[in-house]
Amino acid sequence: MGLIPIQFTANKTLTQKVVQGAAWVFTLKIISRGLGFVKTIILARLLAPEDFGLLGIAMLAISTLETFSQTGFHTAIIQRKNKAEEYLDTAWTVSAIRGSLLFLVLFLSAPMIAAFFKSPQATLVIKVIALSTFISGFQNIGILFFQKELNFKKQFYYELVPTLANLSLSIILAFLLRNVWSLVWGGLLSTFVQLFLSYTFHPYRPHIRFDKGKFRELFAFGKWLLASSIVIFFLHQGDDILIGKMLGVTALGFYQMAYMLSNLPATEITHVITSVAFPAYSKIQNDLKRLKESYLKVLHITIFFSVPISGLIIVLSPDVIRIFLGEKWLPMVNSLQILCVFGLARSINGTIGAFFQAVGKPYLVTKASFYQLILMGFLIYPLTISWGIIGTSVATVIPNIFVLIYLINRLSVHGFIETMFLIRPILLTLTSTTVACSLVLLYTSATETNIGHFMLALIIDVMSYLCCIFFIERLFNCDFRRTFEDLIAYIH
Repeated sequence: MGLIPIQFTANKTLTQKVVQGAAWVFTLKIISRGLGFVKTIILARLLAPEDFGLLGIAMLAISTLETFSQTGFHTAIIQRKNKAEEYLDTAWTVSAIRGSLLFLVLFLSAPMIAAFFKSPQATLVIKVIALSTFISGFQNIGILFFQKELNFKKQFYYELVPTLANLSLSIILAFLLRNVWSLVWGGLLSTFVQLFLSYTFHPYRPHIRFDKGKFRELFAFGKWLLASSIVIFFLHQGDDILIGKMLGVTALGFYQMAYMLSNLPATEITHVITSVAFPAYSKIQNDLKRLKESYLKVLHITIFFSVPISGLIIVLSPDVIRIFLGEKWLPMVNSLQILCVFGLARSINGTIGAFFQAVGKPYLVTKASFYQLILMGFLIYPLTISWGIIGTSVATVIPNIFVLIYLINRLSVHGFIETMFLIRPILLTLTSTTVACSLVLLYTSATETNIGHFMLALIIDVMSYLCCIFFIERLFNCDFRRTFEDLIAYIH
């Protein structure tokens, strides 16, 4: 079952644009994640978990205000099929005003936020990092056309250069300062560079203009994204707030590091795919057959990579932490393993969420997130009190699995995709991953922990997973082989 090409330009089909765009985004993520991993290893050895916890408090404060003032206008403009340029000035004006107000609120409330977490040293950190909200508010809104027109080559350079700037300054300052300020100044430099590049890379020049009619049209779509972002904020940041308040900044540092590593499938793989798929879905939103075929391709690619990566992190997390981060990070092992299940479910949920947004049904994602929040609200406090960050991890996993089941059901109920087409490939990758991870466990249980044995374990996992998945795929005809054959054909 291959993608049906539809004409996007005179020379390229939409599918070719999507595949080429995905190649650029994937390359960007491979490079940026590789650099980010190097940065994490170096900084984790130079800095203490408390330093990451202090930065986490500041980022929580920013995330809170950004979430509750989210407009969703950028997504709304990407989703619109025609005359998107007419909305740019209004959206940019709202963004600039929002960024300025966020800076003032954060700067003035910094002492109260630090007092809430009983961490007075966070006050100045919050005030300085608040500058990033002001700077980001004035970025050139024209850059969203990189996504809308699937021009991910420019998006590649636009995101890579700030990443390099952040990496370089953070590592240099970490060696010199050995404290949280290396993280703070690296992040601010990245924001400054991104502002500069937004006007260098795109010719559009925004003007201060507010059109009430255009505002209402954008808000009609964006209100669901605002509601969804508020719910998602409590889902993804509520646990951090609770840990920071109840268990302290060191526990928060452990938990956030575990969360970051466990969510690699969701934040890196799914983000790459959905950032390309969403504008592509929007262009064919009225053709259900093409939408179904395209989504199943996206699902196949997502789970093909995210399921085995999650399994591998679960099995090798103690070795990864000892080898790369150091013994002082070992208290987060169990939390990391549990959160891998959350990251996997989140990666699949992300593909479904992008689909519903593109077809103009973002309220379904909002409802699912709301149900998830209610269930997590019942679980998180008693489990955190009883088991610390391990209990918090369990409280985030259970509701996310519930949401995955709900969203799969909604795809079927609304007549988009039958449940069987979703469950079958997921079970196939889970089975193959279980076999591969079992072999890795047998190997690691009989060997020492060092970089050589770790690399060999990776090879065993990859080879056994590929053999298993393509053997089982022949029995159940899940179209994994066809998916990758089509991708290779379009790349060539």
